[in-house]
Amino acid sequence: MTPLTSTTTVLTSTTTVPTASDRPPGPERRVPLRSLARHLLEMALAMVAGMLLLGSARATLGAALGLAPASPGPAALLMATDMSIGMALWMGYRRHSAGAIGEMTLAMYAPVLLLLLPYGAGLLDADALLGGAHLLMLPAMVAAMLRRRDEYARHPAARPAPRHPLARMLAHRWPTGLALLVTVDAWFTPVVSPWYVLVLPVGYLLIGAYRRRLGDRRVLAVQLAGLVGWTALVLAAVALGGDAARWLVAAGWLAHAAWDVVHHRRDQVVPRGYAEFCAVLDVVVGITVILAIVA
Repeated sequence: MTPLTSTTTVLTSTTTVPTASDRPPGPERRVPLRSLARHLLEMALAMVAGMLLLGSARATLGAALGLAPASPGPAALLMATDMSIGMALWMGYRRHSAGAIGEMTLAMYAPVLLLLLPYGAGLLDADALLGGAHLLMLPAMVAAMLRRRDEYARHPAARPAPRHPLARMLAHRWPTGLALLVTVDAWFTPVVSPWYVLVLPVGYLLIGAYRRRLGDRRVLAVQLAGLVGWTALVLAAVALGGDAARWLVAAGWLAHAAWDVVHHRRDQVVPRGYAEFCAVLDVVVGITVILAIVA
């Protein structure tokens, strides 16, 4: 007698879990890169702010005490120090680790120390030393970030909103504060060259094209009309020369400040933070040019 065997077929459903290499590139794959870029931009702005604020304060103090300006070698090291202080303060506020802050500080000094050797040998002049140090700092910062990619990829926990009204205003109006820092030198050396005015409309066109905000023909026509208008103003200033040219330059900067305010209120073409930054910068430069003419 042959025993009966019942064969039970068990159906199993298999789910294939795609690996990281099988996943199509999507927003989730791009988030770390965007976060790294954001950190890099924040630290670059803090670096520039430190250089402008501390460098200008040191230069003013030195002039008041009758001290001679530093030679190019020490000046480059002082510049790296100013940048490091500004960036370290920001990274501390962002709750980065001490190791990350130390490595990023090293990224500020390493290009200067590297270029001091050929500068001391007479192979580089002062402009090449300072310009080369600025150019090499960016890849050095990127290298430091990639070494701690996990730390920089995650956005640090947000701090509670500041309670003091002044602190809240500074946190909310950081584009204004940055513009005031950037224009510190303008009070001592006004920007009277008319060609700089062309940066304003060209910047709007480039940023608008990058953000794909120029698809509307009317918006594009307005931006092109602005470019034509400021180009005509620049050409007129170049042709006239003298105080007439300076008045046209001042008018060009102040007119673009009004342009910025309109775009800020309408939230068009450029980010509102950029429009706020540009408006403050334009007003400061325009006023300093007028003061230079009157004085």
